[in-house]
Amino acid sequence: MTTSPARPIRVLQSFPPPRPTTNPYIVMLHDALTDEGSLEVSTFSWSTALFGSYDVLHLHWPENLAQGHSPLKSLVREALTGLLCARLLLRRTAVVRTVHNLEVPSEATRHQRLLLAALDKLTTLRIALNTVTPAAEGELWELIPHGHYRGWMARYEEPPSVPGRIAYAGMIRRYKNVEHLIQVFSQVPGPLTLRVAGAPSTAQLRSSLESLAADDPRVQLRLEHVSDAELAIVIGESELVVLPYSHMHNSGSALMALSLDRPVLVPAGEVNELLAREVGPGWVHQYAGTLTPAALAAAVNTAAGSHRGSSPDLSAREWVPAADAHARAYRRAVAARRGRRYSS
Repeated sequence: MTTSPARPIRVLQSFPPPRPTTNPYIVMLHDALTDEGSLEVSTFSWSTALFGSYDVLHLHWPENLAQGHSPLKSLVREALTGLLCARLLLRRTAVVRTVHNLEVPSEATRHQRLLLAALDKLTTLRIALNTVTPAAEGELWELIPHGHYRGWMARYEEPPSVPGRIAYAGMIRRYKNVEHLIQVFSQVPGPLTLRVAGAPSTAQLRSSLESLAADDPRVQLRLEHVSDAELAIVIGESELVVLPYSHMHNSGSALMALSLDRPVLVPAGEVNELLAREVGPGWVHQYAGTLTPAALAAAVNTAAGSHRGSSPDLSAREWVPAADAHARAYRRAVAARRGRRYSS
């Protein structure tokens, strides 16, 4: 008797169809999962989420579901998210969440926090990006490291580094401490330049950055979304990429810099210590506490020209194994939600 092949697992991702401004991580994940072979992958729409047929909802940044660009749009999204929670509960749909961040966004309203708590309670399996992610006893977890950006950025021409150039690149939020970076940089003398490229999350933050930069002609601001081609230039021209976050659980920006063979300066901690050991000596510089002028100057001096012609080891972050691991996570989640034992 022949056995019919298993039906592909239908996975609804929590992000919409990719656009030019979409985080490359999302696009690379979508492409890798589509190529994996045992999955049927869809991008997010509210009609599909509420009325479509799928086995797994994969959440990335769940706060995006309930937040809109105006108070009215937020109210509509909150109502839709509430309906989605009811649908997931009634249909016993498996929910998988990649834990990109540990904290609830500070701008989330009370109602949005309640919805996020409901989605968290409905989560069947969590995907950790590193071994430091805390796991509660009895929860289902899968460890899948954040993939690198080498293949994605290989299409763009990368310029040689400019002596004395420091860069920050990526979305600018308060907790990323870019204001503090500008203040610290202004206290480091010498023929240095700092280039900040990325869109601020608020108008107030934009105004603050512009005010701080006005006091130092060595600071160059590009306060808007930058294309991947422009990102290759900003990072490629730097000798050091500085990411002075107040807390760092995972950083695509650090992996982007390392994928372009540029060292990074990041806050000391278990996550970044593990990354430093993984990629090899000299690529991940760390500072304790708050970034100081002395720590920044020391990292710049150490990083200058130290890795020309070499690359960090990112072999643990290939996308094909990551797609295979995601497929395994989806199968585990579906089996758990349906009360079955999972066997690989």
